[in-house]
Amino acid sequence: MVLVETERAAPTTAGKNSVRRDWIRALEATAHIDACPQRIFPVIVEELARSRSGAPALLSAGESLNYSALAARQNRYARWALDQGLAKGDVVCLMMPNRPEYMAVWLGLSSVGVVVALINTQLRGPSLARCINIAAPRHVIIAAEFCATLRPVIPQLSNAPKIWTHGAGNTDFDRIDRAVERFSEMPLMRAERHATTIADRALLIYTSGTTGLPKAANISHRRLLQWSLWFAGLMNTGPDDRLYDCLPMYHSIGGVVATGALLVRGGSVLIRDKFSVNDFWDDVVEGDCTLFQYIGELCRYLINAPRHPRERTHRLRLCCGNGLRGEIWEKFQERFAIPRILEFYAATEGNVSLYNVEGKVGAIGRVPSFLAHRFPLSVVKFDVATGAPARDVNGFCIRCAIDKAGEAIGRIAGSSSSAGRDFEGYTSPADSEQKILRDVFERGDAWYRTGDLMRRDAGGFYYFVDRIGDTFRWKGENVATSEVAAAVAAFPGIREANVYGVHIPGAEGAAGMAAIVSDGEPNFDQLRQHMSRLLPSYARPKFLRLTRELSATGTFKHNKIELQRDGYNPDATSDPIYFDDPGKNAFVRLDPALYARIQSGKLRF
Repeated sequence: MVLVETERAAPTTAGKNSVRRDWIRALEATAHIDACPQRIFPVIVEELARSRSGAPALLSAGESLNYSALAARQNRYARWALDQGLAKGDVVCLMMPNRPEYMAVWLGLSSVGVVVALINTQLRGPSLARCINIAAPRHVIIAAEFCATLRPVIPQLSNAPKIWTHGAGNTDFDRIDRAVERFSEMPLMRAERHATTIADRALLIYTSGTTGLPKAANISHRRLLQWSLWFAGLMNTGPDDRLYDCLPMYHSIGGVVATGALLVRGGSVLIRDKFSVNDFWDDVVEGDCTLFQYIGELCRYLINAPRHPRERTHRLRLCCGNGLRGEIWEKFQERFAIPRILEFYAATEGNVSLYNVEGKVGAIGRVPSFLAHRFPLSVVKFDVATGAPARDVNGFCIRCAIDKAGEAIGRIAGSSSSAGRDFEGYTSPADSEQKILRDVFERGDAWYRTGDLMRRDAGGFYYFVDRIGDTFRWKGENVATSEVAAAVAAFPGIREANVYGVHIPGAEGAAGMAAIVSDGEPNFDQLRQHMSRLLPSYARPKFLRLTRELSATGTFKHNKIELQRDGYNPDATSDPIYFDDPGKNAFVRLDPALYARIQSGKLRF
């Protein structure tokens, strides 16, 4: 699936100068990170609390924090961590919905060397237990509304962490929001702090990747600053800017880039717990927002929504994000009077990043010649049969020709000059090694595998083509098929399950579909309830195919190619196919009429 590319006229001299200034600002913003190794993100917040104490920092419908209040909250959490005896490098898991307090918690804990694991609030059952266990936390902080979700998995937690709840609720856990009030909000003295520098880990952020179950990516303080300051430079953020953030704060974009790029420049962020098509333009206009952080799916929802009286009366000057497809880019920009779109490509744990500063429709970015040394990127031929890059007779990878799709890889330099942009790995060394490609173009070199297919045009612009492996993307989330298959197969009577992604007209990414082998027809209502208990909404299969047997490769891996080719077309197979109808909240037998309705692109998911 190659993105639609719309050609534009060559940029004017003024346009070229503007693009150059964007790159220069980003370079200047990040140039001094290594010169001040103890100036970590929480220290910048403390500096702003002195210079912009009463200015708004993080705002939401339920609470707001100015810079002084944000610094005070982070100081209380820092002292709480020290009082608990948490040492540098100890882990605390945080599971809380989008709100200003969320950022105050991890800023405070990380300021004294504690590593905070940001837990996906949609996780349930074994998936939730696994993500907590791989972080090996000493404490878990959970919002009161998620206690019922956590309680059933507590027996599965391997190192018996102490559970703290935030907010009122019917719970037996100690309340951390009350506990921190005992501590001073004043800045910590140097003697109080663990010596924490940009080289230390700050966060664990989870990612599905392309190799199976979620992994916890190591995020250093240096990386946090690199992201925040780089985007502050590219977007030219300032004290008068306010960004609208409705993306999950447990992800790197919604929780670090969207917030950090504004906070490091004294701006503010309007936080909403979830995206709402109906409320979006009211929020943006009434919140006086100048920036919006998107993922492509949100833009598609807005395009498909009815006209809103305020959709062109906003003050947005720029929208920044990823996944905006070429076929809706210009429609989105024109309809909503968006002056500028800054599309980019990056991965939480990866060292490959691209920025479409020029605004080339459909492209994810390019690497200017003067930055080629800073972003060493290559696209290599990919062998579908082996699931790995192809090699020539000498055993080296083969660079793709212009406009030919291949896997994007980024060189791992491992030097101090590339720190913060290199691959910092996962909590599991084995998982980290799986993402490294060795002896790529010469003996001894190492490159990071993105797991994404891209192509590059003659002008140096890159275009996303598809994801590799057993992961698909739906609702802005990466879904590991092995995890979904395990959950489906845990239902009584289901002997095997093969999960894969299928593309739906008018929808971004790929929806989940499961081919199952069952002892008779399963109870679909009970199966639906079972999946709701174990899987987040975006991971639950939208289609079920009942089949007598599943084909496998010579190494006993399920074969997905034929199943994906058939998709959910009832005419492509004699196997019955069922659809999770959002209007009926139930699985219904998919017939040609319903199939045609889905294919029309008018059915909302």
